[in-house]
Amino acid sequence: MTGRSEKHFNRNYINYVNSFDPPTRHFKTVFRAFLVGGFICTIGQFFRFMLEFAGLSGDELAGTVSVLLIFLGTFLTGLGVYDRIGKNAGAGSIVPITGFANSVASPAIEFKTEGYVYGMAAKMFVVAGPIIVFGVTAGAAVGLVYWLIAL
Repeated sequence: MTGRSEKHFNRNYINYVNSFDPPTRHFKTVFRAFLVGGFICTIGQFFRFMLEFAGLSGDELAGTVSVLLIFLGTFLTGLGVYDRIGKNAGAGSIVPITGFANSVASPAIEFKTEGYVYGMAAKMFVVAGPIIVFGVTAGAAVGLVYWLIAL
């Protein structure tokens, strides 16, 4: 093919592919992500207010709210609700801590039929594994630097 016919072929192919692809509604998608992400954070803030009212503070409060949000994300994933939320909300459901819980629980549920060790336990960290490894490594490095400075 010559350069001119190649460009014509590429343009025709791109037009053909775009005819099957529905147009993206960017404003609607971003608005939904904002609403759902904000709603998840509002739930976390509600947990925080209730636990502060119950007498928790500091690290205990932060840890308890995180555990509650992780539990909520995992529970909703197990019920199949979080996937429907994610389908409609996009990145709004991925960003908060509940999205991380979903990314760990989803593969575990999907591969449960392969057994508890080779299915659930092995596949649980396929998506989230690199994030956990980086987090633990970075935390250990920062702790080591802090310990060296404190000497």
